[in-house]
Amino acid sequence: MHDEIEFDEPVSAEADNAPEVADEPATHVAVDTIERPDAPSPGIPKLTVARLSLANLGLAKRETTMDAEATAAEAPVEAPEAAAEVAPEEEIETRVAVEPEPEPVAEPEAMPVTAPATFSKENVLHVEGLTKSFDEKLAVDQLDLTVNVGAFYGIVGPNGAGKTTTLSMMTGLLRPDSGTVHVYGAEVWDDPVVAKRNMGVLPDRLKLFERLTGAQALYYAGVLRGLDEPTVRKRTTDLAAAFGIEDSLGRLVTDYSAGMTKKVALAAAMIHSPRLLVLDEPFESVDPVSAATVTEILKNYVNAGGTVVLSSHSMDLVQRICDHVAVIVNGVVLADGTMDEVRAGRSLEERFVELAGGRKHVEGLEWLHSFSD
Repeated sequence: MHDEIEFDEPVSAEADNAPEVADEPATHVAVDTIERPDAPSPGIPKLTVARLSLANLGLAKRETTMDAEATAAEAPVEAPEAAAEVAPEEEIETRVAVEPEPEPVAEPEAMPVTAPATFSKENVLHVEGLTKSFDEKLAVDQLDLTVNVGAFYGIVGPNGAGKTTTLSMMTGLLRPDSGTVHVYGAEVWDDPVVAKRNMGVLPDRLKLFERLTGAQALYYAGVLRGLDEPTVRKRTTDLAAAFGIEDSLGRLVTDYSAGMTKKVALAAAMIHSPRLLVLDEPFESVDPVSAATVTEILKNYVNAGGTVVLSSHSMDLVQRICDHVAVIVNGVVLADGTMDEVRAGRSLEERFVELAGGRKHVEGLEWLHSFSD
């Protein structure tokens, strides 16, 4: 068995006098032209024929060298006797030119690991040293927070305490002055694609596309997250039924009430089935019946292994549905832990009022007690 013949120089049709070789499977090999010492002229091309065969898993090579002048004169071509013999494996290694292996390309230096030393597989969200100022106002001051897998985590605080600012920085909507935020080990600002893939976000005062219908808004949210059309349509139907908005999906968002808009926005945050939901005031403007429905959906989500972080002004609601809580006042976490640890034997509202500075005694409103006619 031998292979196709390759030439280093173009060969004329006069080379047809070369001995015919039976057709067999071809294996190409690069062979340099061999110059004979007795070559009549350096300008006459030389012909090199290389034949390879595999016999009993051994490699044999036969070489025949002829000059083109002898071929033109129809001189008989005599193959060297050595070509009829199977060359030893050691000889083949010396005859067949083997290109040197390329030097290994140096691997690029690994990027520094951005995950904090305290990160573990149990951490969904890890916030460290988060700081943000607006002009002269310090909104968030060196805030630290850790949320574990499967937690239903509430963040409470008075108006202007920095809750929305903190959640906006956690989700990559607002760049902090300093500090880091890791979601499943990915830094939100250094590796936003990975971090945000694992999050569903309901930001404060979210603006939806008002000239879209509810169905179109959810379809857009699903496709934007990389879901295919059948999956988006199936999940839109399921979410609409769960939130009780299936009869309103064909209406424009601009015609929705505040509570209806909130439910569509929450459905859009959940459509890609994220590992972490970050919700800023999810129950604001939502009626009690809808709030109960949303609460049940979120509890089932947590029971299935998801994690919820939400802010709310309703102490009673947070106490009922959350198992962990953080109290933030003036951009600082004053208490953080399980609900029982933070409450310390009192209601969450009483504990919150105490941490926030206690109740203020109101004076100077005696005129309010005398009603105008």
